[in-house]
Amino acid sequence: MSFLAWTAATGGLLLLMSLASGWIHRGPVTSFGLFLIAGILCGPWAFDVLHIDIVTHSEAVAHITEITMAASLFITGLKLRLPLQNNCWHTGLRLAFPAMLLTVGAMTLLAHWLVGLDWPIALAFGAIVAPTDPVLASLISVNDAQDDDSLRVAISSEAGMNDGSALPLLVLALLLFNGESLSGSLLTHWGAKEVIWAIGGGLVIGFGLGRLIGILATKLRNANGDVAPNDFLALALIALSYSLVQWLGASGFLAAFAAGLGLRRAELGVFRRHQPEDLSEDERVLPSEALVNPNKRLAHQGDNSMVKSIGFVVGDALSFGDTIERLLAAGMMVVLGVTLAQHWNLYGVLLGLVLFVVVRPLAVWLVTLRAGLPLGQRLLIGWLGIRGIGSLNYIAYAWTHGMEGPQMEIMTNMALTLVVCSVVIHGTTVSPLLNWRQRRLEALQRKV
Repeated sequence: MSFLAWTAATGGLLLLMSLASGWIHRGPVTSFGLFLIAGILCGPWAFDVLHIDIVTHSEAVAHITEITMAASLFITGLKLRLPLQNNCWHTGLRLAFPAMLLTVGAMTLLAHWLVGLDWPIALAFGAIVAPTDPVLASLISVNDAQDDDSLRVAISSEAGMNDGSALPLLVLALLLFNGESLSGSLLTHWGAKEVIWAIGGGLVIGFGLGRLIGILATKLRNANGDVAPNDFLALALIALSYSLVQWLGASGFLAAFAAGLGLRRAELGVFRRHQPEDLSEDERVLPSEALVNPNKRLAHQGDNSMVKSIGFVVGDALSFGDTIERLLAAGMMVVLGVTLAQHWNLYGVLLGLVLFVVVRPLAVWLVTLRAGLPLGQRLLIGWLGIRGIGSLNYIAYAWTHGMEGPQMEIMTNMALTLVVCSVVIHGTTVSPLLNWRQRRLEALQRKV
């Protein structure tokens, strides 16, 4: 196909998805699932017009998925407005760390015992397939800063933080694969650098950058009376937080998430200190971006209000970040669909079902025993752990850092197949389950 033909096909697909968005939101199939199907149709299993291999192009895949994840994590952090001491954060921590470790451990054992993978590659498999994906979790995560639904907040915070536990284990697998012996000195060095510094440095530096740049941008906009769109602030903050922290050897993904949190804390601080007196009681609980109309910016020209300035800053960041996230995620779902024919593996289906039905629900059940969560919510959290772009990034990371060979090819096939199964199974069940839950909550409220 020529460039013009591909351009027309891309435009047609995006137009179809846009026009059908209302039906998609009400139906069982998600937009990500439809992009996956489009990729499968373009690949060797159907029309055979597109040939892309994630392994062959692992470096490009690594960079594209890095950008996608960083943008998604930043937006996730920016939407979380609940106080950090809220119990939903505690649930997210339980899911992102102890539940993650249990899941990685179980999947490592299964990959070694059932498939016969060597321990380092089995550990890499566990680290790749265990995390809830921050990009595709947007189907389940908080809708905006006003959303305080405990289930959505728990999933959002888990997706934002679980790279802090999964990526260090992938790095450990790479060290063992490349000949390092499992010793006390190795674990000490790995723990100090890849766990303590990676997590602590990423969170602290990212949060500080987000808060500092948020306050600075707000003061400059307020001083100049600037109401023009400023979408590049989000891109700048994502790029700076991720690249700086990666350069310092800490977790860039956690930094992007923390940068979003930091910008949101800046918004909260400005809102509390400079809250306009003419706000109604209902408006006093709204985030700042809900108090400004981005389509009537000139109406706010010359309005010397810090709250409206931070509202424009945060609103522009959310709008631009959401667009970047959805565009890149759609592209990666098409790529995943195209490459599936080369990597389909029945062990991936089997281990995926075990992960979805047994391992993840059991891990969530164990770590939430004393969390005070309703039974139904614990069961839903146990099921709604979708895999996606993050797993693709980890696969590409392993290939670009020296993990290769016949067993690595088998592991890659298993992981990619498992991700596709997750996109299909979780994607088709998320809307019915959340709609059912919403009806139950509304019924309970009517009884009260």
